[in-house]
Amino acid sequence: MEMMDFLRLVLLLLLPPSVATLDFGYHHTKSMEAFLKTVHKSYASITHLYSIGKSVQGRNLWVLALGRFPTQHKIGIPEFKYVANIHGDETVGRELLLHLIDFLVTSYQQDPVVTRLINSTRIHILPSMNPDGFETEEYPSCYTIEGRFNHNGVDLNRNFPDAFISSNDTIQPETRAVMDWINNGMFVLSASLHGGAVVASYPFDNGNSVTITSNGISRTLDNDVFVYLAKTYANNHATMYKGHSCPQGIYFPDGITNGYHWYPVENGMQDYNYIWGQCFEITLELSCCKYPPANELPSFWNDNKMALIEYMKQVHLGVKGRVLDTAGKPISGAIVEVKGREHICPYRTKETGEYYLLLLPGIYELSVTVPHSRALLRTLRVPDGTKNFSAMKYDVHFPDISATEEPVAPCPTEALYSQNPLDSRNSTSATLKPCIHGLLLFSTFYVAFQ
Repeated sequence: MEMMDFLRLVLLLLLPPSVATLDFGYHHTKSMEAFLKTVHKSYASITHLYSIGKSVQGRNLWVLALGRFPTQHKIGIPEFKYVANIHGDETVGRELLLHLIDFLVTSYQQDPVVTRLINSTRIHILPSMNPDGFETEEYPSCYTIEGRFNHNGVDLNRNFPDAFISSNDTIQPETRAVMDWINNGMFVLSASLHGGAVVASYPFDNGNSVTITSNGISRTLDNDVFVYLAKTYANNHATMYKGHSCPQGIYFPDGITNGYHWYPVENGMQDYNYIWGQCFEITLELSCCKYPPANELPSFWNDNKMALIEYMKQVHLGVKGRVLDTAGKPISGAIVEVKGREHICPYRTKETGEYYLLLLPGIYELSVTVPHSRALLRTLRVPDGTKNFSAMKYDVHFPDISATEEPVAPCPTEALYSQNPLDSRNSTSATLKPCIHGLLLFSTFYVAFQ
């Protein structure tokens, strides 16, 4: 055996198990499922393949989880997700997420950044939220909209509860599956991959006089974080940061936009994540052509690879910890928020007593409230946790409280933002009355800045 051949053999033996080669082409349901199952079989120690539900036509909505503990949540490890192909005709994101999976598993224990990311984060990847829509598209086309909708003809990104308007639309199976996934999980950060432009869009997608500023932005109280997240993706993308990636397209300064300022979206997934899921999500528009020829996919991967990785690291921004009673037991249902950032649906701890708050480096006043007790206030200096792949850890102890199983009513999925703060107060259901104080502060904040 020649020395070079011998060295190649040794190198192959040292490499991790091989995944079936993922070509740069479009993968329909059967080939996508086969790839995901092969990845899980080859990398069982760091992956977990599961379905969150089925489409109208019975196709599984497959999710691949990656992490040191891929099968279950671990205290202190934040949960991240990518979702693509909510519109079946927007296909680039679907393929990028398959290639991201391939890159992550083959780079684990080889690349230090990927290794630390997987060891410190539980990453969930849903390559296709609308597999039925995708399967209706026979050929690549920049202009077809046939596959945009699910099999019932519904736009899934106009099918979620909305905090600004009331809707009687039937929740579709795919939407319900994602809502349950969000509500039952502990996701901290997310992004949804789309096509038709090249820009990073951030909440709110919808709005009214309570949130809309004089410059036409529907602004959240976490606007600084959302702008930073959008810029993080755009600045690490090959061209997005330039702001004019599409011919005759809109110019987006720095490659980002507020969703509402671009065009209002009612009943969108992005706002649902933020309001009801306690999860920050932005929308990534990744291609001028929604369904480009397959030979362009390598270029899209090269343009987005660094941005996809860098964005995931931002799940480690801010502060995380647990709320504990006098015996060190977790308190569920505690409201944990930062003064001046009171969410209309308060961010609460779950069974483990955990909280995660995405914050830029700075000084903040943390407010923690549990039933039948005064709020505890703590001033925190929050560093940049992304450098060490860990948000600042800060546990809160209530010395005179014992954890109970007292249920906390969920925040209702209805139009929570009234045009008039007084109307909001008077019409709010009993289940939302604990949120009133935060709502009035929220409304006052926006009036002051309009």
